Amino acid sequence: MKASAIVTLLVGLVIGFALGRTTGTGGPSSTVAQRPTTPNRPPPRTADATVYKIPLEDSPVRGSPEALVTLVEFSDYQCPFCRQAHATVTQVEKKYAGKVRVVMKQFPLTTLHPMARPAALAAIAAGRQGKYWEMHDRLFSSPQLDPDTLEKYARELGLDVGRWKADQQDPRVAAVITRDMELGGNVGVSGTPAFFVNGRRLPGGAAPLEQFSTLIDEELAKAETMVRQGVPASAVYAKLQEKAVSSAAPPAVIKKVEAPADAASFGPAMAKVTIVEFSDFQCPYCSRAAPVVKQLKEAYGKDVRFVFRHYPLPMHPNAPTAARAAVAAQAQGKFWEMHDWMFDHQQELNQPSLEKAAASLGMDVARFKTAMESQETQAKIDADVAAANGNGVNATPTFFVNGRQHVGGLPFDQFKAEIDKEISRADKLLSSGVKPADLYSRLVADAAGPSGARN
Repeated sequence: MKASAIVTLLVGLVIGFALGRTTGTGGPSSTVAQRPTTPNRPPPRTADATVYKIPLEDSPVRGSPEALVTLVEFSDYQCPFCRQAHATVTQVEKKYAGKVRVVMKQFPLTTLHPMARPAALAAIAAGRQGKYWEMHDRLFSSPQLDPDTLEKYARELGLDVGRWKADQQDPRVAAVITRDMELGGNVGVSGTPAFFVNGRRLPGGAAPLEQFSTLIDEELAKAETMVRQGVPASAVYAKLQEKAVSSAAPPAVIKKVEAPADAASFGPAMAKVTIVEFSDFQCPYCSRAAPVVKQLKEAYGKDVRFVFRHYPLPMHPNAPTAARAAVAAQAQGKFWEMHDWMFDHQQELNQPSLEKAAASLGMDVARFKTAMESQETQAKIDADVAAANGNGVNATPTFFVNGRQHVGGLPFDQFKAEIDKEISRADKLLSSGVKPADLYSRLVADAAGPSGARN
């Protein structure tokens, strides 16, 4: 986490807000549920004029196909700010009846909201029986999203519950979520809720009705002009999308990050995907990413090599000690056990606590203490820090997936989408004759291409 992020966090704590953010490429992070605008905050920003390409595809739509304004929402059913925004969207629909249609895109923040994905699956499955919006409204009005409650809603809506349950297991339903999240990532969505009005991003996430109205009125006036010039009302959105931009992301940062043979890792050395993480055991954002690393280990066997490298930041006084403890534990084959313990006990990273943890994990404590103080241990950490600096890392956690940088990491679903693409690229290279030992270098080189962008 950057120093500036620390300042922001401290300010947030003082004013009583809880902050948590995870993004993809671009800045230090962890996915945020964006906070609503309040009267005490600065005036809302003017909406950017950029129109983003957001295809409607088969996403749920509520409102007339003749509506001149299309409001696309990327949302999470467990996000409290999305719930607040849902009330505002309901007001928008009443105020602009017949003039605005609402389109839903799924963006469950699974790292923060464990029930968000099951709720999204439940809604999509309900949609297969023509009840998406009825389920959608119930989910946003419900304080509970456990399986029993979701099934209760399905029964209340008169769904064929057996079919509804089966549809939630259909890979095509899960693919809708993956597609929507990938689209959101492409147009700069990193938190929920996120709204686009005729392709233009509404600033502020869970904004008040007045802020929605300002942008809607502006787009409505443009659309009415288009209709007067001969564009059919039903074709306004498609016409606006013709010149829209498809990505808000800066050029991908792609580096061939070395994976030392003695680094803590799991997965085969010649895996199809190499993920290198630079992390800090006292960083709260690294702690939030740790469960995702565990999911990756469980989900991918021979296809992914995961490499952990140390990057203790100066603002975390116990991080250097924790890094030495991890290296010392690795010497006894207990790196991942110590890794998990330290992320679960970030307030106990002092020397005595670490020694007790080593004993509880079955280590030789005398050997552990000696290794912690050895020059070889410090040299290994110093080498990781030098590698991080050499690759432009300045925040934790930072991940490189076959060389592509993600500051703050990704939710598991987004990691999975990228890993699956990389496996497909690897399979093509292997079938063309590339040797497994050369695969990582070739994947990184091909991803960067002559312009530094992924091919």
